Amino acid sequence: MADSQVTNNQSAHQFELTADGETAVLTYRLQPGSITFVHTGVPEKLEGRGIAKQLAAAGLEFAREHGLTVVPLCPYVAGYIKRHPEYLDLVRHPPKD
Repeated sequence: MADSQVTNNQSAHQFELTADGETAVLTYRLQPGSITFVHTGVPEKLEGRGIAKQLAAAGLEFAREHGLTVVPLCPYVAGYIKRHPEYLDLVRHPPKD
């Protein structure tokens, strides 16, 4: 894979990585104190290169750097967090009864 970097396109509310003329995205909603990861989309041409992993890591690091609680609606990000427990402290847990 080319040395592509993940960028935060704040106006489009998504992290992006462009390679080979295609752009993969991790869309989010930003609220005061939290970030909700909504969807990870990787074009077929870019699949199998670890790009979704890079997007998830960049989004979670952004959350950590800005003191945001994470709401992982995106199944990929939720799975990534399960595989990388160092990010569990960022996740908003529902209140217990």
